[in-house]
Amino acid sequence: QLQASGGGLVQAGGSLRLSCTTSGRPFASAAWGWFRQAPEKEREFVAAIQWRNGVTYYADSVKGRFTISRDNAQNTMYLQMNSLQLDDTAVYYCAATGPAYRSNYQRESAYDYWGQGTEVTVSS
Repeated sequence: QLQASGGGLVQAGGSLRLSCTTSGRPFASAAWGWFRQAPEKEREFVAAIQWRNGVTYYADSVKGRFTISRDNAQNTMYLQMNSLQLDDTAVYYCAATGPAYRSNYQRESAYDYWGQGTEVTVSS
């Protein structure tokens, strides 16, 4: 139901913008988020945004470099990634919660729907 796109190969210091949209009918959701999984590492939280009020959350590692946003009319979420670093290399997944408010959008368990992932590779 979720489709992530926009990944690719970029040099360190460069930028990419990821997108996530629904592939079927729109569904009620309290928040959407981005997670990433680097090779041989656990999946980790990157950023999240509450759909109704736009409140955002970021992992410390991306604060000031990444910006999450959403387009309610298009049911699309974006992740603008600037000043990319080598350790940003990962498969990026988008996820969405159900309609109920959750207290912690940094946990994978808060999310009910997941996209297939888009690969980001940062080269030196």
